[in-house]
Amino acid sequence: MKSMRKEVEARKGYFGTFGGSYVPEQLQPRLDELEAALSSAMGDDLFAMEFTRLLKEYVGRPSALTYCENISRNYGGGRFFLKREDLNHTGAHKINNTIGQALLAKRMGKKELIAETGAGMHGTATATVAALMGMKCTIYMGAVDVQRQAPNVLRMKALGAEVVSVKHGQQTLKEAVDAALEAYVMNPDTFYLLGSAVGPHPFPTMVRGFQRVIGGEAREQFLAREGKLPDHVVACVGGGSNAIGIFSAFLDDANVKIIGVEPAGRGLETKEHAATLMKGKPGIIHGFRTYVLTEDDGEPSPVYSISAGLDYPGVGPEHAHLMESGRASYVSVTDDEAVDAFQVLCRSEGIIPALESSHAVAHALKMLPALSKEETVLVNLSGRGDKDLDSVLPLLGLE
Repeated sequence: MKSMRKEVEARKGYFGTFGGSYVPEQLQPRLDELEAALSSAMGDDLFAMEFTRLLKEYVGRPSALTYCENISRNYGGGRFFLKREDLNHTGAHKINNTIGQALLAKRMGKKELIAETGAGMHGTATATVAALMGMKCTIYMGAVDVQRQAPNVLRMKALGAEVVSVKHGQQTLKEAVDAALEAYVMNPDTFYLLGSAVGPHPFPTMVRGFQRVIGGEAREQFLAREGKLPDHVVACVGGGSNAIGIFSAFLDDANVKIIGVEPAGRGLETKEHAATLMKGKPGIIHGFRTYVLTEDDGEPSPVYSISAGLDYPGVGPEHAHLMESGRASYVSVTDDEAVDAFQVLCRSEGIIPALESSHAVAHALKMLPALSKEETVLVNLSGRGDKDLDSVLPLLGLE
């Protein structure tokens, strides 16, 4: 926690040239208040103890490290491991961040949480912690995502949250973020519980700090099991919180190759994808500087992915920096490849992955045959796929 405090104070929201705070004048005092509260909390041992206690007793951490023996054997070459964030309470990595931010909101005296969600896992995790801590909760979700992620909408409602269906623009994640930010500006009593490592400072640093538990655990678990670090660490990237959470523990290890996997949708040669780092360029979106997919007029492009949690036209600023610095590489995977990987993991290991995570699995499956028997690939399985069955099963002829 104290290392995160130093980041908040020293970085001032920039990762290289990316990040910062490009917001309306009336919003900056709110962000300054949040930054001060975060810095104070990160220096408080009692806050750290309560966060750690809830991760253990409520979330169920540490999550497992799983060796996928069948896939490793069937694909030949390297050995394949998963960091099992799908086993967390609520079924994804999102709960780590929502626990931390809800504790911070309570410390600040806030009574209401608002959040955006795409795939619904962050919305579910936010509704969960709001119920746990006795807070009002409003979730903004694009109307398209409300339809394709209906099971998570029902879970949010069961937990007591109000779900606001956003019906302008593409009616997906970008519009949900727009609506949540607007509500945050209008109501000073709310706490915006942002779900990914995006947005104006201090959000990317804060989300990274609460998600770094993934990488810290994975590092310890891998060393204990294998006696060495993984050779390759792979994670899907939309906004990028699950990826930065696991990458953070390995950034100083030059021998560990770090790979982020973006959604190529129906192909990078089309406009129906959300591969921001592959096809975007530096710009400003939602109050921070990063890579953005834009139209000729500079406005954010319409984006698409079969995965509701990845169809965002920006990306976390630290990912933009990691790509430009060369510390991490970024690739893309199509819808079809992700669905194939979904089925492989189901049928080979008895694990149903989220479509988001299936993008990372798909790239790992491509890698394995070309690796030696001694080489290892660690994928962050960021969530479980129950929410995606209605979308995937018809594609597999299994309605």
